[in-house]
Amino acid sequence: MTERLERRDFLLATTAALGSAIAACHRAPPPPSSTASTHVRLASVPTAVEGGILPTLLADFEASHGAKVELTVATKDVYDLARNGQCDLILSHYGHKQAEAFVMDGFGEWPRTVFSNQTALLGPPSDPAGIRGVTDAVEAFARIAKARAPFIVNDLDGQRYVAEILWNAAGMPDRTGWFLDDGTAREDALSVAVKKQGYVLWGITPFERSQKANERALEPLVYADPLLQRLMVTIVVRPEKIATVNAEGARALQGFLLAAATQAKMRSIRYPGVEHAVWAPAGRNNRYAILPRG
Repeated sequence: MTERLERRDFLLATTAALGSAIAACHRAPPPPSSTASTHVRLASVPTAVEGGILPTLLADFEASHGAKVELTVATKDVYDLARNGQCDLILSHYGHKQAEAFVMDGFGEWPRTVFSNQTALLGPPSDPAGIRGVTDAVEAFARIAKARAPFIVNDLDGQRYVAEILWNAAGMPDRTGWFLDDGTAREDALSVAVKKQGYVLWGITPFERSQKANERALEPLVYADPLLQRLMVTIVVRPEKIATVNAEGARALQGFLLAAATQAKMRSIRYPGVEHAVWAPAGRNNRYAILPRG
């Protein structure tokens, strides 16, 4: 008799536990926390902030979502901030030196392309090679080579790489006397270009920042070629690695940046004082299944 009672009690307990488990499976998920819906921490490299695109888009996000975005501009390494639990979402260049390690180490979700910023062929107002307004960067470079106008290599990895592509695509013209590769970079490369009435590659955003501090006789002359665009991505920090991360809010902001209306607006945003477009929407480069449908 006692054995039968114990068996019955066991069956009743097991049935009750199974019923609770089934009910839990069908129970509605808890509502999002107020923190997730109202406070998102975004860390960005300076380019997207100085270029005006993030301040504009974040104001739209806050107005439409009733949210507050805490924006941190990372002047050193944006991924160090993320590893230290200081942000929920990162925005950087796709080729940022720390992006790959951050994702491969399990700290970040897959990068989502959101927009591209702009490199330009800069040159003197006199434009001795006649490249102003040329939409094909290879054609512009070929004109510089033909005119033997000085071209100064901006000794930064990305800019040097683009210069090598242009040189190869232009037919590998003899570099003697005009292709100047002496290790100068950033403002130093600009100064050499001014002195020699020559041309140089650099991003429009850092160029305009430099012009505000020390205006030089250089202008962005060629920038319409997609070869001169550089992809930027957002990466959601994984809460499995950093418990304080607001992944829900990060995904909401990322989804807003990928929305068709937001992508369309990016084309109209200008760097302060620059009339031509410097931002190109890049959401379509993602896997279509993750893109917003509305």
